[in-house]
Amino acid sequence: MSDHELVKNDEIFAKVIRAGRRTYFFDVRSTKADDYYLTITESKKFTNDDGSYFYRKHKIYLYKEDFENFQNALDEATNFIINEKGEEVISERHQANFDPSKDKDFQTETKVASNEKFTDVSFDDI
Repeated sequence: MSDHELVKNDEIFAKVIRAGRRTYFFDVRSTKADDYYLTITESKKFTNDDGSYFYRKHKIYLYKEDFENFQNALDEATNFIINEKGEEVISERHQANFDPSKDKDFQTETKVASNEKFTDVSFDDI
């Protein structure tokens, strides 16, 4: 059996959220005991000086016994942010006088339109 087949068989459910240079992956996988767990991966694209690019990935493993606490903490944190700062994104890039030619990261960013928000994640489906 090839490595590709092992990876294919290991993936039970997958959801991808694209957000500019970042992509979030929600993957349900199976343990050796045939129980399920969730991996959340953030992948961020970077560009080298020569124009080539690479990705940095950060991964969280989340097991069923932690779902409720994780979801509660996520809900509490996102609600706090929205209540304190509203839903409008506040950053230099969103200012009327923002000059993208002066922002190296902005110049290399992959622009992907997305209507999905990170806070739209529901763990009820798992």
